Amino acid sequence: MPDPTGAAAAPAARPALIWAALAVVFVLWGSTYLAIRVAVESLPALTSAGLRFGAAAVVLALVLRVRRGAGALRVDRRQLGSAALVGVLLLAGGNGLVVLAESGPPGTAVPSGIAALLVATVPLLVVVLRTLGGDRPRVWTFAGVTLGFLGLVLLVLPTGGSAAAPLAGALTVVAAATCWSVGSFLAGRLRMPTDPFVATVYEMVAGAVALTVLAAARGELRDLDPGQVTGRSWLALAYLMVAGSLVAFTAYVWLLHHAPISLVSTYAYVNPVVAVALGALLAAEPVTAQVLLGGAVIVAGVALVVSMERPGRRTGAAARPARR
Repeated sequence: MPDPTGAAAAPAARPALIWAALAVVFVLWGSTYLAIRVAVESLPALTSAGLRFGAAAVVLALVLRVRRGAGALRVDRRQLGSAALVGVLLLAGGNGLVVLAESGPPGTAVPSGIAALLVATVPLLVVVLRTLGGDRPRVWTFAGVTLGFLGLVLLVLPTGGSAAAPLAGALTVVAAATCWSVGSFLAGRLRMPTDPFVATVYEMVAGAVALTVLAAARGELRDLDPGQVTGRSWLALAYLMVAGSLVAFTAYVWLLHHAPISLVSTYAYVNPVVAVALGALLAAEPVTAQVLLGGAVIVAGVALVVSMERPGRRTGAAARPARR
């Protein structure tokens, strides 16, 4: 996994390159929520997620094999088990539940922008897990957590007879954020592969296998008819594979070694803003006063938590990429 302690290993990187890489992470990861919504228009939810991570794992493994030789992917059993556990939590639990929440007919599916705002609570949940594990974050960190959860309540609280998002779907996304938080928390405490790219390969493989098993259990594989899948959904899936799982992640890992973690961590509250904007502009998702208020409160809480965290501390809250 990306190591937040390696943030400034190469401080000589040109500022223009750093900002270009940040723009890639901001835009591409922020756009994956909308791409998920388009993919599940005609692709089964968990099947699409399994295909995405399985294909991305194969491509990344081949690149590592070609560039580094036959031993590039060698890990011991403990590292493999740790990576598999984290991958199932992050990708099958975290991503899979988000995909499920965004699938379904209008009125039951969670809008992509709302999903991104709810997922933005991950750093807040990790702080809670750290506290339960015996850590003692700063007082202002707890203030940020409280503020962020207040924003979450504002988003799902019915006003005028309806909420900004269906309650069942919103709770599904919160469950996804919880899975992602637990995976992020454990990744900093388990014996993981030392190379972040190698760790990602095994995480994606484990996540893809788990998603495929769950898809089969739901009957998705039996009912899948490739001929009924639209070109829009195939393109969205390809975008998720390449832009979300490969390009943006590579940019993120590069940033961890060339930019201050305090700067890199800003993705945690920029991504949901990008997602809401793209959902409104490209999918006509409604941006109500409730969405703006709840979203602003969540983003403010996350920004406070990120700014209060010490850069060199392995918390997983700010540095774990939400690979959507």
